[in-house]
Amino acid sequence: MYRILIADDEGIMLESLKSIITKEYGDLIEVASAKSGRAAIEQAESFHPDIVFMDIQMPGINGIAAIREIMKFNSSCLFYVISAYNKFDYAKEAISLGVEKYLMKPVARKTVIDTLGEAMAKVNDIREKRSDQLKIQEKLETVIPVVESGFVSNMLLADNIQDEDYYRQLLDITEDYAFVEALQFGTGMEDGRLMSPVESRVRAQENYMQIRAIVKSFQRCIIGPVMSDRIVLVVPHGDETISYDERISAINCVHEMLARLEESVDLRFRTGIGRICRLKDLRMSYQEAVQALQNSKSRIAHTDDLTRHGVYEDDYPIELERDVFAALSRGDVTGMQRRNEEFFDWMYHKDPEDLDSMRLKVLELVLRAEFDAFAAGSVNYAYNYRKDYLTQVNALADAKQIREWYFEKMDAIASGIRDRNEEQSESTVAKARKYIQENYQSDISLDEVSKEVSVSPYYFSKLFKEEVGENFIDYLTSIRISKAKEFLRDLSLSVREAGNLAGYADPNYFSRIFKKQTGMTPREFREKSE
Repeated sequence: MYRILIADDEGIMLESLKSIITKEYGDLIEVASAKSGRAAIEQAESFHPDIVFMDIQMPGINGIAAIREIMKFNSSCLFYVISAYNKFDYAKEAISLGVEKYLMKPVARKTVIDTLGEAMAKVNDIREKRSDQLKIQEKLETVIPVVESGFVSNMLLADNIQDEDYYRQLLDITEDYAFVEALQFGTGMEDGRLMSPVESRVRAQENYMQIRAIVKSFQRCIIGPVMSDRIVLVVPHGDETISYDERISAINCVHEMLARLEESVDLRFRTGIGRICRLKDLRMSYQEAVQALQNSKSRIAHTDDLTRHGVYEDDYPIELERDVFAALSRGDVTGMQRRNEEFFDWMYHKDPEDLDSMRLKVLELVLRAEFDAFAAGSVNYAYNYRKDYLTQVNALADAKQIREWYFEKMDAIASGIRDRNEEQSESTVAKARKYIQENYQSDISLDEVSKEVSVSPYYFSKLFKEEVGENFIDYLTSIRISKAKEFLRDLSLSVREAGNLAGYADPNYFSRIFKKQTGMTPREFREKSE
C-alpha cells in the first residue's frame, strides 16, 4: 500500500489527479487531499504519506513552506511539485529541498502515471533499505550484549588492555576515561544489605535483557554480564576529573534508575560507584565501587562520599607508575622496562642528589610488584626471603646502582609473571585440545569446551587461536576430517557410517565439508585410497 497526498487549491486539478491515480493503481494506493498549505501539513501529520504532490501557489502557507515543514517530521517522504508558474526561483528552492520533480501544469495523464510509477519504485527502495537496516539493528541488538560482556570481562576483570582499540571501535567509545557502577541485586533488603540467595541470580539472568534496556534508557554505558550478585556498568566520561555537580547528577540518575528497575523487575538493587580513571585502569574503579558497597548501607554509595583520598604532588607521574604495574600484571617485560626507564628518569631529574628517596621508592615498588606476583601465583610467600633487601638497598652508592638493583628485581618479577601466564595458557589449551580429541564425535561447541577448562568463551577463543594458530572450529574440523579419512579407509564401514563416527550426523553436510577440506568427496577419497 502506498499513501499519496495531493495538495492543490484548484478543486478541478485536485480531483483530476485523484481520479487518474485511483483508476490506474486502484487497491495499491490510499489517497488523501488538501486545499491549502496548512491543511497539507496537518494531513501529513496524521496520514504519514509516502508520496506528496504539492502545488506551490496555495492560500496562506505556500507549497515550498509546507514541504519544508513536512520534512521536519517525515524525512522519507517523496515530494513532487506541481506549478502553473515556470519561475526559476521556485524551481531552485524546490531543488534545494530535495524535491524529486518539478511538474508544470497542465500535467498530462501519462506524465502523472509515469511519475507515480517512478515514485513507487523509489518508495520500495526506501522500504527495502529500512528493512535491511532494521535487520542489521536486530542482529546488533543480539551481538552488542556479547561484545559489552567481553569488554567488561576482558578489559576490566582480566585486564587485557591490548584489546582497548578493538572495543573502542566496536562500541564506539571516543572517551579516554570512564567510571564503574557496580549494580548489586538481591531478593530483599535487611539492615541496608541485600539478601542474595541463588534465586536472585537466576531471576537477574532471566530478566537480564529487561535490566539492560532500563539501564540504557537512563545513561550511556557498557553493561557486563550477571556476575555473582552484581552487574558491572562502565560509564564513559570525557575528562579525567568529575565536578561536584556532575557527580550529584550521576547519583540522581542512578537513583531514578534503581526505582525504575524495582518497578519492573522483582528484585531489590543497590549501586556502588567508583572514581573516574583511564579505560585501561577500570579495574581500580571497579574495586572502589565494590568497596563502596561493602562500606556503606546506602542504596547508592559513591566512593568519594565515603573516603577522602590523598593527593599526589603536581608533577608526580602516577599514570606512568600505573602503566608500569599494568605491564607487569600482563607479564609484558619489554613494556614494563620501557615505562620503568621513563619512571626512573623522572626520579633522577626530580633530584639527582636525593638518593635516600630513590632507595625508598624503588624498594616500595619492588615490594608492591612482589605482592602482585604472589597474587598472580608466580611466587610463593616466605617470611624471611626478603631479609637482605634493606641491607642491599642501603649499600647502593649512587643512582646507577639503585637503577640496576631496581631493574634487576622488576625484570625478574615480570618474567616470572610472564612464565606463569604462559604456563597457564598452555595448560588451558592443552586440556582443551585433549577434550576435543576425546569428544570430537559429539556435537561439542566452543562454549562447552571453554566451560570444561573454566574460562570465558571469548577469552578461550582468543587464547586458543594464539596458542594453536587456528580457531576452535578449524581445529575441530581438521581433527574430524583426519579421523574421517581413517574411517573411510575401512571398507567395512559405509561412507555415512564413516562420517557419523567422525562427528557428522548429516551425510550431506559431511560430504560438503570433506570436499571443501580435501578437494574430493568422501567417495572419491575412498576410491583413490583403494
